[in-house]
Amino acid sequence: MTDLSASMKTHASDTHGRSPGVVLRSLVIGLTAFLTVVDLFATQAILPSLTRHYNVTPAAMGVAVNASTLGMAIASLIVGFLSPYIDQRRGILVSLVLLAVPTMLLASAPDLTIFTILRLLQGLCMASAFALTLAHLGEQCSSTDAGGAFAAYIAGNVASNLIGRLMSAALVDTFGLASNFYSFALLNLAGAALVYFTVSRARPMHAMPAALSPFEASIAHWRNPSLRAAYAIGFCILFAFIGTFTFVNFVLVREPLSLGRMDLGFVYLVFAPSVVTTLFAGRAVARFGTRPVISGALAFAAIGLPMMLSSHLSYVLTGMVLVGAGTFFAQASATGFVGQAAYDNRGVASGTYLACYFFGGMVGSAVLGQLFDRYGWAACVAGVGASLAMAAVLTTQLKLPSNRGETPMPATTAD
Repeated sequence: MTDLSASMKTHASDTHGRSPGVVLRSLVIGLTAFLTVVDLFATQAILPSLTRHYNVTPAAMGVAVNASTLGMAIASLIVGFLSPYIDQRRGILVSLVLLAVPTMLLASAPDLTIFTILRLLQGLCMASAFALTLAHLGEQCSSTDAGGAFAAYIAGNVASNLIGRLMSAALVDTFGLASNFYSFALLNLAGAALVYFTVSRARPMHAMPAALSPFEASIAHWRNPSLRAAYAIGFCILFAFIGTFTFVNFVLVREPLSLGRMDLGFVYLVFAPSVVTTLFAGRAVARFGTRPVISGALAFAAIGLPMMLSSHLSYVLTGMVLVGAGTFFAQASATGFVGQAAYDNRGVASGTYLACYFFGGMVGSAVLGQLFDRYGWAACVAGVGASLAMAAVLTTQLKLPSNRGETPMPATTAD
C-alpha cells in the first residue's frame, strides 16, 4: 500500500532492513483497517437507541448487533482456506464495495430479524477484506517491517472503535438512525477507493510452493498446541471485549450515571490511548516475548474490571481505558504469533485465528447478554474476568520451535 506492495518488496532480500516510507505506509495500512471494520463496533454506541426503536431487551439487541461477528467468523475461515487462490487486491476491493450494500439497507430494516441478517452479511464482507489484508501484509512484509505493519493495522482497528462510535452517536443524535447507516456505507466505498489506488498486485514475498493443501494445513495447525492455544486466546479476547463494551452502554445511560446519547459517544474517547499503545505491540514482543506481553496485557485489562462496577463515572471510564488498551494489545500480539507459529499456509492459520476470535465475540454477546439480563452488570463483569483469566492461563502454551526460520514478526522467541 502506498504503493504498499512495491514499498514492501524493495527490501524483500534484506529481512533486517526497513522499507522506505514506513510512516506513510503505516498510515495507509491503518486507514485501510479503519474503513474496513468501522461498521463493526460503531453500532454499539447507539445500542440503547436501537433497543428502544425495536422494542427489545438489551440481550436481544446485543446479539443482533454482534451478529456481524458470526459473519466474520464464517468468512475468516472460508477466506483462510481459499486465500492461496484469491487475487488479494481484487478480493479486498470487492468485499468493501459489497459491504456498502447491507450497511445501506440497515437504514430501513423493518424488524430485528432483518437487522440481524444484514449485520451478519456485513460481517461476511468485513472479514473477507480483513483476512485478505492480513494475508497480504504477511506475504509482502520483511520480518523487520511486519511487526509494525500488523500493529498499524490493529491500531487502525482501534481507531475505528473510537471514531466510529463518536460518529455514530453524533449522526443519530443529530439526524436520526437512518443517517448513521447511509454515512457508514459511504465510508465503506471510500475504503474500496483507497484500496484501488494504494494496493497493487504483487507476487507473495515469502511465497513458496505449499507443502500441504489448505485442508491438510488446517488439520496440522489444529494439532499444533501453540496454535490451538492462540486460537483459544483470540476467542477469549473478543468474548471479553464484547461483554464489556456492548453492555456497559446500558449501564452508562441508566441511573446513577444517566448519560445522554451524545455523551455516550464521547465516552469512547477511552479508546484514544489504545490507538497509541497498540502500535508498540510488535516492539514489546520483540523485546520481552509473546507470552509475557500477552499475559501482561490481559492482567492490565483485568485491573479495570472492578473499576467498572463503580457508581462514579471517572472510575468507570478509567476501567474502560484499561480493558480496551489491554485487550487490543493482547490481540495485536496474538495475531503476530499465529504468523510465526504456522509452518505452512499462513493464510489458513490467520483465517482460523480470526474465525475463533470473531466466534468468541458472538458467544460472548449471547452468554454475557443473558448474564446481564438475568443477574445484572456485576455478573457480566465476572464473566469477562473469567474469560481474561482463561486466556492468561493459555499463554503458557505459546511456544515457538527453536529452528524457526524467517518470521513475520520481529520477535524470535515466544517467551
